Amino acid sequence: MLTSRSFIGLAVLILVSHPAFAAEPTPADIKKSVEAGYAFLKSRQGDDGSFIPKFSGPGGAALVAAALVKNGYGIDDPVVAKALAYLEKNIKKDGGVYDKGIATYTTSLAIMAFKDANKDKKYDMAIADAAKFLRKVQDNSGDDDKKLDFGGAGYGSDGKGRADTSNTAFFLEALVASGAGKDDPAIKKALTFLSRAQNLPSEYNDQPFAKKVSDDDKGGFVYNPSEQDAKKSDKQTAIGGLRSEGGMTYAGLKSFLYAGVAKNDPRVLAAVKWIRAHYTLEQNPGMGTAGLFYYFHTFAKAMDALGEEQFADAKGVKHAWRKELAEKLIGMQKKDGSWANENRAFLENTPELATAFAMLALGYTQGK
Repeated sequence: MLTSRSFIGLAVLILVSHPAFAAEPTPADIKKSVEAGYAFLKSRQGDDGSFIPKFSGPGGAALVAAALVKNGYGIDDPVVAKALAYLEKNIKKDGGVYDKGIATYTTSLAIMAFKDANKDKKYDMAIADAAKFLRKVQDNSGDDDKKLDFGGAGYGSDGKGRADTSNTAFFLEALVASGAGKDDPAIKKALTFLSRAQNLPSEYNDQPFAKKVSDDDKGGFVYNPSEQDAKKSDKQTAIGGLRSEGGMTYAGLKSFLYAGVAKNDPRVLAAVKWIRAHYTLEQNPGMGTAGLFYYFHTFAKAMDALGEEQFADAKGVKHAWRKELAEKLIGMQKKDGSWANENRAFLENTPELATAFAMLALGYTQGK
């Protein structure tokens, strides 16, 4: 027979055990998670300070250094110091920070790491030279502002590769970190490309795919605008447009905000509206689990820049996004302190990469 006392006990058990009523992560919980992630990364660092250099060159070391500094580790910390030293060894005569490839990507990440570690102005010259390298790469994309790649950034060191939203967002973030302001020509050019990567027909985007946008995709960002011309692409929609993606939309939004685009600008308003309609931490909208940890990191940066601590979704439900993100990440952390994606896309099944993105995102959950 169920007595009143046993009924109360059962109710309490249900409340405690049900995920919706789980205790919110405390600063101590976040610290414990960060320390476990740090221990894992320390165990995976090469003797030269690198992380997965065969796949990422100096990019892995830059991501780890930035993530650890964001979480309070100083530049004298042994893991951070070794990672920064590895980046220094990969500085080329042209100012770029790269090994054999993906030069724009790794140089952008290196600037961010150097900026975070530049308390004594040790990296002033390295940052300035790397920024010059990035500007040259962008300039090589051409001066014709009617071309789709104008202002964008791709992976290569010659500026001739296909530009995409992800690389251009990293590129813009790096230039802002180097001191570039909203009136800087390179920033304005990058915004031209990014505006054309948004599913929003406007004075900023006259591309055919933007005119074939569904209500579900409107305001979001695509990875590669040129995929509209592909004979067949899984990014194309049934009505001939391109699918908006979560990671790219947060990357585009943070780029607008970092570059000083006003929050009441139609492009920002449209991106935020799309995010309200697709708010989730269960997947990378439009991509499923592919690129999930990359998604977490762009989510965190964009939401932090937007400044809405209680973010209301399209249904009016308010989300304490920092706490929700911390809870999600801590819940996904493995016993050895790492994170990894079961989806192999974009190498996120590599724990060093996923852990760097996860810890970078976790650094934004602790408030301003």
